[in-house]
Amino acid sequence: MKINLSTQVNQDYLSVKNGFDETLFTKLSPPFPPVKLARFDGSEVGDLVSLELNFIFFKQKWTSEISESNTTESEYYFVDIGTILPFFLKKWRHKHRIIKNGNQTIIRDEIDFSAPFGLATILLYPAIYLQFLYRKPIYKKIFA
Repeated sequence: MKINLSTQVNQDYLSVKNGFDETLFTKLSPPFPPVKLARFDGSEVGDLVSLELNFIFFKQKWTSEISESNTTESEYYFVDIGTILPFFLKKWRHKHRIIKNGNQTIIRDEIDFSAPFGLATILLYPAIYLQFLYRKPIYKKIFA
């Protein structure tokens, strides 16, 4: 299943690139489930990001590895691949694109995921979509 969301912000793409750090990552975490950032190496190939999701009665670990990262004259992107996923995910690939748009920038989240079986993937779609929709006003505020 794929989700693509774009947000236009009022900073140049290199400033936005530099703002993709641990502080931003913690601000992007939605209220539920509460997320504890266990590890944040950065956004370069080989870096790891590890989370602990707290579902009140149980916790789930989620670790992703940065598999790609590139900067050009018009775009910066990095890709995280889930290596340790919560029980409700079988596959996770998230491409973060920061695209030059004149003096502004388009932040594009391109997510490709699946659950352990087809129906669960369909049921999971709205929750994941809303998690990323939650980021749009945060991006706009931080990169105003």
